[in-house]
Amino acid sequence: MTPEFAGVDWTQWTVILLKPDCVRRGITGEVMQWIRQVVDVIDLRTVYPTQEQVFAHYDDMLPLSSEIGRNVPAELCRIFVGKHAAVALGHGDQVAERLRAIVGPTDPAIAPLTTLRGRFAADSLDKAMAEGRLVDNVVHTSDHSGVVERDFRIWYGSAEAHLVRSPVRSRR
Repeated sequence: MTPEFAGVDWTQWTVILLKPDCVRRGITGEVMQWIRQVVDVIDLRTVYPTQEQVFAHYDDMLPLSSEIGRNVPAELCRIFVGKHAAVALGHGDQVAERLRAIVGPTDPAIAPLTTLRGRFAADSLDKAMAEGRLVDNVVHTSDHSGVVERDFRIWYGSAEAHLVRSPVRSRR
């Protein structure tokens, strides 16, 4: 942990990425209503992701090109780089894990309607595979509290450390 984040309890934070397909379809407000049922949203802002941000965020997917038969770096650039997206900062007890529970599976076609992806996504893994692309699934959140600091650094950076330094009382 670096000095700008000393004392931050990352189990109380999550980063939420509203993907370009969410923004393009005009459902950001509806998706955020669902998220606010579980999370205190401290910040919400428009972003135009850079290649550096996208590759850092999806670093676990970059080596999968041969395994999934897709040029993952090229697909991530096509989907994200320079596209209108949004990022939000959420706060609450064990918030990353609680929010992940309502996000749903990566494949929206098998996600229950009680999850964000099941309710809002308009794509399927089968369709994406048939078209040689990655699936559009509306939202990504920090997988667990162990990656929140990394996600915060990618999407907010050290200059925004004040957002997680100030004590915020969660209503959840």
